[in-house]
Amino acid sequence: MKKSALILLALFAVLGFAIYKLLWTAVGPKLEHRLAEVVLTSNEIAAQGPLPGDLSLYEKELRASEALSTPGYYPSINGAEIADAQRSGLFPQATFTGSFDGPNQVYAWRSEDAFDGVTYLNNRKPGELFLVGGDTPAGKLPIPAGPFVAKVDATTGKQIWRTYLDNANVSGNWIGNANLNILDNGTIAFAWATQVVLLDADTGLILKQNTLPTGETAPADSNFKHLTVAPDRTLILKNQTRPTGSQDQGTMAIIKGVDAGLKQGNSELVAVNPDTLEILDHLSLPEPATVPHIITMFQGKIAIYIGVNSGALRYFWDPATKKLSQDTTWVVSPMQKGQTTSDAPSLLGDWIVLQTNGIGSETVASSIVAVNQFDPTKMTTIFPFGELKKGQWSFAPPKPQTDPENSMIYSADMGVGKVAGIKIDQATGEMKTVWVVDDITSAFQPLIGPKDRRVMLLSNAKLNVAKEPIKLALFTGNYKEQVTWRDAATGRIIAASDFFEPLTPGSLITPGFGGRVYFPTAKGFLTLQVLPAKEAKK
Repeated sequence: MKKSALILLALFAVLGFAIYKLLWTAVGPKLEHRLAEVVLTSNEIAAQGPLPGDLSLYEKELRASEALSTPGYYPSINGAEIADAQRSGLFPQATFTGSFDGPNQVYAWRSEDAFDGVTYLNNRKPGELFLVGGDTPAGKLPIPAGPFVAKVDATTGKQIWRTYLDNANVSGNWIGNANLNILDNGTIAFAWATQVVLLDADTGLILKQNTLPTGETAPADSNFKHLTVAPDRTLILKNQTRPTGSQDQGTMAIIKGVDAGLKQGNSELVAVNPDTLEILDHLSLPEPATVPHIITMFQGKIAIYIGVNSGALRYFWDPATKKLSQDTTWVVSPMQKGQTTSDAPSLLGDWIVLQTNGIGSETVASSIVAVNQFDPTKMTTIFPFGELKKGQWSFAPPKPQTDPENSMIYSADMGVGKVAGIKIDQATGEMKTVWVVDDITSAFQPLIGPKDRRVMLLSNAKLNVAKEPIKLALFTGNYKEQVTWRDAATGRIIAASDFFEPLTPGSLITPGFGGRVYFPTAKGFLTLQVLPAKEAKK
């Protein structure tokens, strides 16, 4: 070989090595990430395909769902964002198909099609599944298009239709989490930014559209995430408000803006006709309401309980006069100095239950507060996780889960990495912590099954960097997450899945027909089911 050719070959070798050293730190992790996406977990290897669930349960569960009182919502196993107008998170008609005493095997399979940032899933009929995605963008523009609503096969996750409703790169809208609800006539009601639409659930066609009033808060800083159906079918909506001056996308823009010292605008409460989307009435709240509201009946009136930054308020909706009004006799301020906004209220008999530190605190621990519906001066408080230790961050965004039949309340604080079960005396409101477990979750804690064998669906996160601060891990998504099935009475783990990519922040592990549950992620969703371990069947 000529000397010049040898020199050229040597130069190529040196250049190749330099490129390898310079670029491998960027290419290596990307390649590793792609490989991780195609490597099946043990739960997926065990399933080897889509999970149809226990078909023998479909009709039983559907009939049980139809027997529940859910006025305004389609009578299905999960026709509302979180069970019903009270957002109870209680699904007694959903079935746990594993062994309550174990051992159990978890099976999992990914949706056939990919969906960016899935947050909520709803069934209508057993074979139908609807989802909302594209509503969890991070950072600033450009971002993926969305939000969108899609209909998929409930077993395979194959898309049937997808309707895009916005693209913030074009519209400039602030996009944050959005709820999914199916009305009693089978139509989907959906709101985001300043818009509300009705969608044909069979085709995905947009049937109606209207623009919602935002009061004194600029439309650019409004996201009407909170849509709940009143017993007379009226849609009651309320907007989250992004701190003025923030240009961040996603619901996390609220926390980041508040941390930066920016001020939120006040929220607007709006009543909307469910068939025409006509604005029936609206009024401005006296402060921001970052969390969803609940609707129930109180002394023959339609009552709307709203968690606000300072505590909680009660409003009434009058179907006869088509008017919203505040009940100024029921105003609650449960926060102690250093605590932050109440989470969405929960109903438990005569009590409204609140969780504090909805947007976090570095000085005071989160608490559970029970307030009497008839007399707001009757208020009890418990700190289920004790005092906040130096260097800890308390962050308890999910609403407290309640179980009126068992007089239980459940509290989750992602910042301290614990979940608690609390017993309440429904006569006095006094509370006592009965169990605490180590579990890092920002998710809701839905309950399934009968009263005497209630099972809690709880996510559990594992940090990729053990000593990384929780807040940083949350903002970057630098952790993995699993599903656990727990005995709600004791906190004992009955079954636990493998660790997958994180559950989409602010979303729900959703019960489905036939013993299945759905786990929404940034890439789509996983279907999971528990069965007794084969060794235990022998």
